[in-house]
Amino acid sequence: MGIRSVLRGIIRLLFALLARVRIEGEENIPESGPLIVAANHFHFVDPLAIIRAMPWPLDFIGGFHMPFAPAIVRWIPRMWGLHRVRRGGSSRGALRQAEETLRQGGVLGIFPEGGSWAAILRPPRPGSAFLATRTQAKILPVGLDGLPDIFSSLKRFRRATITIRIGAPIGPFGTSERGRVGRGNLDDVGDAIMRAIADLIPDDLRGVYSDNPDLRAAAEAVKYPWEEGDAPDQQ
Repeated sequence: MGIRSVLRGIIRLLFALLARVRIEGEENIPESGPLIVAANHFHFVDPLAIIRAMPWPLDFIGGFHMPFAPAIVRWIPRMWGLHRVRRGGSSRGALRQAEETLRQGGVLGIFPEGGSWAAILRPPRPGSAFLATRTQAKILPVGLDGLPDIFSSLKRFRRATITIRIGAPIGPFGTSERGRVGRGNLDDVGDAIMRAIADLIPDDLRGVYSDNPDLRAAAEAVKYPWEEGDAPDQQ
């Protein structure tokens, strides 16, 4: 039994002990890759929820450290392994590794917003759209709801209810006639991915993708926090 199989068992046990988990839309999960699993990211436990919900030991691309996570879960990403990005800086190596995972028919987990730095949806960073257009992999949108309540609920001797909603796959997304991917095309693809995720979470969490103009306006004030060369890993 491989290390990821052991970790998946531990993660399932942790969720069974700490929360009530509801998974909706499992019938939308394809039988195999290449596939990009894209979800909202409001909490450091989100990657573990994706592992809990998916039937295969997918790869991840994202930050490596979890400085705000308790020790009980902080070691899991190190043992699982991932294509590590440097937020706010160059991540070409991680993108190449992730692209190779998809070209080999694998499954990649990604959080398009680039970190758990907001409690509402924000526009995506370009990485997810870049990988989708480069590899022609379909996107499986996932909406995560209730994860930030886990530890506050435990302090009240309650288990939080977590809902993991899995939408129908979207894509593949094409490139221009010359095979080039312009920034405008990436923005369009990224927005399509985020709107698919937004449909799977409550409206008050949809941020810039909300139908409520007041919620959209408030979300616009939330800025991406890391400048080039100054990007702590907070996933």
